[in-house]
Amino acid sequence: MSSYQGDSIFWVEVDRIKPNPFQPRRTFEEAALMSLAESIRQYGVLQPLTVTRKEIERPGEGIFVEYELVAGERRLRASKLAGIQQVPVVIRTTEDSDRVKLELAIIENLQREDLNAVDRAEAFARLVNEFGLKHLDVGKRVGRSREYVSNTLRILALPAEMIQALRDGAISEGHTRPLLMLSDRPEEQQTLFKDITTRRVNVRDAEQLARRIAVDRARTKQSADVVSLEKELSEKLGTRVRIEKNEAGGKVTIDFFSPEDLTNLCLTLVNPAAPVGNSNTESEIAMGAPEIVVLEPDPALAPADAEGSGVAMEVKKSEDEDLYSISNFTV
Repeated sequence: MSSYQGDSIFWVEVDRIKPNPFQPRRTFEEAALMSLAESIRQYGVLQPLTVTRKEIERPGEGIFVEYELVAGERRLRASKLAGIQQVPVVIRTTEDSDRVKLELAIIENLQREDLNAVDRAEAFARLVNEFGLKHLDVGKRVGRSREYVSNTLRILALPAEMIQALRDGAISEGHTRPLLMLSDRPEEQQTLFKDITTRRVNVRDAEQLARRIAVDRARTKQSADVVSLEKELSEKLGTRVRIEKNEAGGKVTIDFFSPEDLTNLCLTLVNPAAPVGNSNTESEIAMGAPEIVVLEPDPALAPADAEGSGVAMEVKKSEDEDLYSISNFTV
């Protein structure tokens, strides 16, 4: 059975149609409304509005019919601007709950893809907070994934100034991701926001800046022992050394800046007693020093912002070398 009255189109006076109190859209561009009004003035309203019909008994006046808008807010506003007296409508016969009215209004805007990110986030928040829907339930109702709903709602965690900038179009929805990465660093977040709005930093560059700040933040949280060890190794090897720990272990990154640096590093690692900078490799190999083989560079050993390069090295054992010598190791 159809949910619309006779599947028919009715003509209703615009002044008798009340706006939808659950309309998620808060921003209506004046220029776009005037353009739509001009089109309606010439060609009329081509797509009917959706309304509900309610009969109200007024003492001394009899039965009064009231209409409430479900979908078509822009068309209704533009019709009033165009001076149109009546608009075509389809009437829903079911008594919609407040939640359904909100859902229908959101879906109509999403289908036309012209609901801005802030209005969409606020509408999702109403479905969650006022009607107790979970993110997955909201996603099912509006034809989106749970992740889409969750990420949209995260926008509301931004400071009011940034939310307003997004509403006004000063920043894009893509810019909210790097800004949210710095939620626990308000000063850096504010600096990045100013860079985006004044220097016109694009989304990709903004994400790279946010990641760099996040990495530096993670490094400052390392224990004093790790920092001390990094300093000690850097002084011993004469180059920058970085230690990155994780739950299972970690990795050590050693920078080098020339083939000579690499040779000296290899010799220092296999023979810690030798002074750094001693490159008499021929005499040392002749005296029985282990042979050093440089493998292909391993990109995982060098962070993206490192000034030098990371390298994987392997030390081979001489034939007469003790099997359990400390020089038998792989770096």
